[in-house]
Amino acid sequence: MGVHGVKAVFFDLDNTLVDTAAAGRRAIEEGSSCALQVVNALRSKHHCGEGEARGICDKVQAKLLKECHDPAKTCITDLRISHWEEAIQETIGGEANRSLAAECYFLWKATRLRHLTLAEDTRGMLTELRKAVRLLLLTNGDRQTQREKIEACACQPYFDAIVVGGEQKEEKPAPSIFHYCCDLLGVQPAECVMVGDSLDTDIQGGLNAGLRATVWLNKSMAAPADASPVPHYVISSVLDLPAVLQKIEHKVNAKLGTDRAVGGTEAR
Repeated sequence: MGVHGVKAVFFDLDNTLVDTAAAGRRAIEEGSSCALQVVNALRSKHHCGEGEARGICDKVQAKLLKECHDPAKTCITDLRISHWEEAIQETIGGEANRSLAAECYFLWKATRLRHLTLAEDTRGMLTELRKAVRLLLLTNGDRQTQREKIEACACQPYFDAIVVGGEQKEEKPAPSIFHYCCDLLGVQPAECVMVGDSLDTDIQGGLNAGLRATVWLNKSMAAPADASPVPHYVISSVLDLPAVLQKIEHKVNAKLGTDRAVGGTEAR
């Protein structure tokens, strides 16, 4: 990595650098402090049984997995309180109880943030990479929600810049947000690599923007759908990234060597 190779790496946040999905599950799984508090709140204020209370938690988890949020239309806090409100009504009926739903949501949110951590080996990798290239965190989502996650996992010191899609005119996969990131770091798209777990936003976005390479984090190594964007590289762990960057560098150097050889031949 140097003058002719990769100069910057863009990282996605959720389920790439931090396991957001697992943190959300742990926040309401059986036995967690949050689940116990939510169950207690539901049992005492809505007089529902423990089984019903845990059923409500399961319904909320399902709603989160299918969630579609348009920040221009709905506040993320209001949307997620509504998840709890709907889950309570769907499970035990009765009138809507917005205050109880809000109490459950904020318990879940606080616990999820406590579970969002940047693993020590990931911090070490970022520290080493930053000695050779510039690093940028590029995450889609609501401004407040994403900034709270960033603060919770304390990842700011590892990046030269942080860009939240909810603060920009367009989010991934729009080319504009990638070009904005390039401008922030003073690099060209062909000098950048995008790393993320989403084929539709991270990989498609990197391809749309003309980045040098896209790296798909596929933890399960499951085969993508036929119509999915095709990444340049696939890894099962973000810790595999340095080896991929070395491959990219070797390809660049090999091409430079070939070009010089051809140029030298033509000059004779």
